[in-house]
Amino acid sequence: MKRIAALLLSGLAFSAGAQKTVYLLAGTYTTGKSKGISVYRFNTQNGQATLVDSAITANPSYLAVSPNKQYVYAVNELGNNEGGGKVTAFRFTTSTGHLERLNEQSSMGEHPCYITVDKTGRWVIVGNYSSGTLTVLPVAASGELGKATDVVQHKGSSVHPRQEGPHVHATVLSPNNKFLYVPDLGIDKLMIYSFNDATGQLSPKDTTLKLAAGSGPRHFIFHPNGRWAYLVQELKGTVTMFRYMNGDLQPAQVISALPTGFKKPFTAADIHVSADGRFLYTSLRDSANLLTVFRINPANGSLARTGHQSALGKTPRNFNLDPSGNYLLAANQNSDEIVVFRVNKKTGGLQDTGRRIAVGNPVCIKWIVP
Repeated sequence: MKRIAALLLSGLAFSAGAQKTVYLLAGTYTTGKSKGISVYRFNTQNGQATLVDSAITANPSYLAVSPNKQYVYAVNELGNNEGGGKVTAFRFTTSTGHLERLNEQSSMGEHPCYITVDKTGRWVIVGNYSSGTLTVLPVAASGELGKATDVVQHKGSSVHPRQEGPHVHATVLSPNNKFLYVPDLGIDKLMIYSFNDATGQLSPKDTTLKLAAGSGPRHFIFHPNGRWAYLVQELKGTVTMFRYMNGDLQPAQVISALPTGFKKPFTAADIHVSADGRFLYTSLRDSANLLTVFRINPANGSLARTGHQSALGKTPRNFNLDPSGNYLLAANQNSDEIVVFRVNKKTGGLQDTGRRIAVGNPVCIKWIVP
């Protein structure tokens, strides 16, 4: 009874908190209609978004928010012919939603596509896709970025034409901040590093996970309980479920995100778990343009595919669930809008709300709750 009462109180507290300001940040590619990052106030009761600020910066295709919510870090996904990859730091004002540019640093690679801030807020870790490198940047007390203190170069290739070399696609820290997991699409490996949050140094762990040839590991996420983790493979359209303990991962299941019998061109993209830990979602692009819903077995973390929802647009490169869990927002890169779906919390199913957020080439959605 005490546990039920606590959960009810928690729910009431969240309901009250949901009336407060929630910010939605949209990262984009700036080769089309967008000029950078857009900031919206998001209503978790009705799914409506209102633009409050924007910041001009080149190809901010992935964003990360500092633990204290005072800073936002954006990759600038650029190649060597455009001056090389960069990372830009912004100060975020929680009372207004204003972004103020602080500084930028080299990402020490080409086309950075993923960024994370460690739990101390002192380090930013960037994955560079084209050069197959990952980079650690220090964060000053002011929120500004310092020059790279560690750069790791991956090596190798695999069987798919896109796997001619290493392609780092994510940099994800463990719940305890001690390990870094790096899916590399180009070499079909999930690289594991020990991370020293006092010095920012990375060191290879004894184990590296080799995935199926031609699978193309892309994005990786932990379950809220910290005991399971999931990896989406871009080229095979599969999800691998892992058991997690003390930094080690044990593969336990591989399941397709594709509809049965699907034969058209596709690439898988993003992956997220609902805050209550009951459902997992992935996105499929190209001819598919689908969101896949999986139910998570509460006993062992295994997945059962329960359905698909059209993304109602082109190329859902990224999506995210809002802090209330009421909505899933799909960033449809090539139709210049974010589609707002309502989440059925009993089934995990998605329903179109009819709401759209017009933004050029949206490719990343992040949240800030002051």
